[in-house]
Parts: sequence; C-alpha cells; structure tokens
Amino acid sequence: MVQRRITLKDLVLGEPLRWDLFGADSGGRPLLHKGQIAADDKQLHTLIDAGLFAEEEPPPSVLHQLNQCNRRLERMLRDLRNEHNAEAELRDIARDVIAAVELNPDIALACIFLAQIAGTYAVRHCIETAVVVVVVARGMGKPPAEILTVTAAALTMNVGMLRHHDTFQNKRMPLTREEMAIVRRHPEDSADLLKCAGVKDEEWISCVLLHHENDDGSGYPAGVARPAVTQNAKLISLADRYCAQVSARNYRCSILPDQALQAVLTDPAIPVDKELAEHFARELGSYPPGCLVRLQNGEIGVVRQRSGNGALGISSLRDGAGIVLTPAAPRSTQDAQCAIAAVLSEDEAAVRFSMKQIWGAQASL
Repeated sequence: MVQRRITLKDLVLGEPLRWDLFGADSGGRPLLHKGQIAADDKQLHTLIDAGLFAEEEPPPSVLHQLNQCNRRLERMLRDLRNEHNAEAELRDIARDVIAAVELNPDIALACIFLAQIAGTYAVRHCIETAVVVVVVARGMGKPPAEILTVTAAALTMNVGMLRHHDTFQNKRMPLTREEMAIVRRHPEDSADLLKCAGVKDEEWISCVLLHHENDDGSGYPAGVARPAVTQNAKLISLADRYCAQVSARNYRCSILPDQALQAVLTDPAIPVDKELAEHFARELGSYPPGCLVRLQNGEIGVVRQRSGNGALGISSLRDGAGIVLTPAAPRSTQDAQCAIAAVLSEDEAAVRFSMKQIWGAQASL
C-alpha cells in the first residue's frame, strides 16, 4: 500500500474525511475512516504529530471506467425485463460514460479503435456508440442534460434484441425473414421494454424509437420522415453505423476508420443531415486516436491526440527499418515527414503495445 503523510493543510475541521487515515503503527487498520467528520482539533494534532497517513489513490483511468460501465450495463440490460425502476441506474451509467469521455476524449476514442472494451459485442457496441455520441455532442455544444439523455438512449438502443444481437452479428449467412423482422422491430421493442422498466423520459424513448428512421422516410420501423426524425436520433444512428463498421466480425475484418467515416457520411441509401455530418467529421476526423498509421518517413505508429489546429499527435512504435522504438517516439503531423501516408489494420501494422504505454495512467486497466 502506497501512502503519503497527511498534514493539517489536507484536513478541514467539520468536513468529512476524503480518505481512510492510518497511523504509523496501526497495523494496517484505519484510525479514522473516510467520510468521518474531523471535529476534534486536539485529537488531529496528536495523530498528525505521531504520523498520520492516507493511502494514495490511483489516478482515474478512462479505460478502467469504460470497462466498469460495460459490466454494469450488461447486468442491467440482461435483467431489464425484471426491472421496474431502472431509469436512475441507467442514467448513472450514462453519467459515468460521459465522465470517462470528459476525462480524456482521445483515450475514450482510442478504446474503440484498439478494441479495449471487454465483453459481448452487443453491449460493447452500445458503450462504443455512446462514446462517439458524447464526443460529437460535446463538440456541438449541446447542454449537459441533453447529452445525458442522448447518451442513455445510445446505451439502451438495442435492448429489444439483446438476446439475438450476437447471434445475428456472427452469422455468415444472410438473415432469415423472421430474423430480419426482429431487426426491423427492435426499436419499438426496445422502447416498450424501457417504458416497462420505468423509463419515463420522452426524449430518451423517442431517440431509441427513431434511431433507424431516415429523413426521406426510408428507415424503420415506421418509415418516419423529416422533420419528425430528431437530430439526436440521427446522431445515434450515425454513431451506431460508424462503430459497427470499425468493429471486426467473425465474417469480416474491421473497416479502417477513414473508410468507415467516408462510408457512413456518403452512403446513398441513407441520407445524412449536412450539419450533423460536418460536426461528426470534424470531431472524429479520418484519423481518430487509436488509429494505426504509416508515416511518410516509413515509421509505424498510433494516433495519440487530436489537435484544434488540425495537426495530430502520433506515437511512433517502429522506425522505417522495422526497429521497435522503446519508448515510443512522439511525432506531429505538422512535420511533413510525419504526415500520414496510410491507415493500417492491426495485421499490417504488426506492432504490439498497451494503451498505458502510449497514454499513461489514464489508460491503465
């Protein structure tokens, strides 16, 4: 246990303690507990003079928090049919996803492209979609309450076909007529299930119900058209399709991020709101964090950081001669020699690294 010594500057009389506090010879048992009110000035002076210590808390980790959210969400969604007051817990999970993105949006995005969120595809896909929704919604300047609602909707958009989702995604053959009916019905089934589980927020339910509807009326389940299809529902739809493209399946490899972005924004079968497309492209870019790349100088690396001036931070992992760089070497696309020459698949990049190696403690498990 790593400890640091506590001084009077760390404590405020009359307020709850922020940590368990240990004495030098307390045998690993706290003398004062977290949340206890520090009210006795004489007692505190005596303890501090003798040596009072707090256990160092590890820095918050985006990767750890998203994986915790994934586990909590899976438990909730699997048992949602037996819940009658689920809205508060689902909102709490949504808040934690938002907090993880706000802690470091670049790491949150990299978790998607480096496939670092563990669990079944059906639930992991909802977490990844929610991360993209939060990144874009924040970039659009949406108010916090609205971001919370649309995040909760993204997390629950597919609950109506959760039992079938992984089976459908892993099929090598086309879906049967009955299976397609389940897919086309799942927005209604999801909305109904959420209502039965106690979700009363009409905007949340609307986003779930409309997230496969299109402006021209070509979507499902009801063929709703503009202006009834809300911007938030369309945002979830874009994030949903984008994350589906960049995730691998049993029957295909993941599509590279630059190709996936182009595909979802220019798909002639699904018209995209122009304003929303501009925000989506600006916030994610062709080379999002976690994207594996080859630079003009031949180095192989991973995009580490977006920048407001259009430049990207790269961590170079292997030089042009194939020599592994330890530690990874920082690069910027502002340098012409470090401009991105190609986006690579994991097999093409042939590099192995941990997220913590690139982003530090905020990307630790």
